[in-house]
Amino acid sequence: MAAFDTTRTAYGSTAVVSSISSFFSGLVAAVVSWNDARITRKVLSGLSDRELEDIGLVRGDIDDVAMPYLIR
Repeated sequence: MAAFDTTRTAYGSTAVVSSISSFFSGLVAAVVSWNDARITRKVLSGLSDRELEDIGLVRGDIDDVAMPYLIR
């Protein structure tokens, strides 16, 4: 007959679970951020030069607007 010790945490400590959870949370956040930048860049690239000028941008500003968090 098998017996289980129920006084210990199951299969690892909470620190490991927390670490894994934060890794996947960070991964999901990075993918969401990348997708938002991709959509913004695509929409702004589809605008004419006149439309970009109306909102105070030039074509060279699109990458700076779409991805402000990147270190260049």
